[in-house]
Amino acid sequence: MVRGLASIIRRGRKPSALCEGKATNGQASPDEREESLLDSEMSFLDHLEDLRWTLIKGASGVVLLTIVAAIFSEWIVEEVLMGPARADFFMYRWLSIEGVSTLVLQSRNPTGQFFAHMGIILSVGAVAGSPVFIYYVWKFIEPGLYPNEKKGMRFAALFATLFFMLGVGFGYCITTPFALQFFNNYQISDLIVNEFDITRYFSMVTWWAFGAGLLFELPVAVYFLAKIGIATPERLRAARKYAIPGLMFIAALMTPPDPVSMLLVWVPLILLFQGSIYVAKYSARRRELALQKAWGDMPK
Repeated sequence: MVRGLASIIRRGRKPSALCEGKATNGQASPDEREESLLDSEMSFLDHLEDLRWTLIKGASGVVLLTIVAAIFSEWIVEEVLMGPARADFFMYRWLSIEGVSTLVLQSRNPTGQFFAHMGIILSVGAVAGSPVFIYYVWKFIEPGLYPNEKKGMRFAALFATLFFMLGVGFGYCITTPFALQFFNNYQISDLIVNEFDITRYFSMVTWWAFGAGLLFELPVAVYFLAKIGIATPERLRAARKYAIPGLMFIAALMTPPDPVSMLLVWVPLILLFQGSIYVAKYSARRRELALQKAWGDMPK
C-alpha cells in the first residue's frame, strides 16, 4: 500500500523550483525535502522487499534439495553413510588398513531409525542447498560492492568452497575409516562386543567429515583477517611455535587416540597453517597496494 501511494504521489508531484526557473538560494523547499524523504523511504522498502525475496528463493532452494535428498535417501544411507561401516569400503583397500571388519549397528529405541533417517535427509538437504542460499544472498549484496570487492569476494567464495570440500573429503576418506576401525577393534575384554547405535554412528561420521571441512577453512579465515590487518605474516610466524602444539591438540580431538590417525590429521593442519602465512602475505601486499593507490588518488 505504501509503495502504491508513493508511486501515485511521485507521478503527480510538481516540478521543482529549479525546473520552473525559480531561485532557491541553495536550499531545498519543504516539498523537495518531503520528496527526498519519500525517496529514501521507498529505497529502504525496496531493499526490504528484495531481501524478503532473496530469503524466500534461498530457502526454496534448500527445501527443493531436501526433497531430492529424501528421494535418494536410500542411496545416501547405503552407499555414502554406511560405506565406511563395511569391510569392503574402498578406502580400506587403498590405505591397506589391517584387521578390517564390518561394524554391527543397532537401533536401541523404537524411534531410532525414523529420527536417524529424518536427520540424514534434513542434514543433506541443508548442506546441499547452502550454495543456493549463499548464491542468492550474494546476488543481493553484489550491487553494493565496488568492482575490486566483487572480484575479491568471488575469489574468496571459490577458495572457501574448494577447501571445505577438500576437508570433507579428507575427513570422510581418511579420518573416518581409521577412527571407526580403531574403536570397532578396541576391546578391554573378550566378553564385551562392540555394537554401535545408529544415531551415534551417524553423528560420528558427520562430525569427522564436516569437522575436517571446517578445519580446512583456516586459510580462508586468515585471508579475511589479513584483509582487515589483524592476521599479518609476522604475527602468524611468531605464533607458529604455539600453533603447532595447538593443532596437535585439535587433531587429537578429531581422531581416535592412536598416533597414526593423529598424524594423518596433524600434518595437513600444519601444512594449512603454513599455507595461511603465504595467504596472509599475499593479502597484506594487496591491501598495501590498495592503500597506496588510495593515497595517490587523493587531491594534493
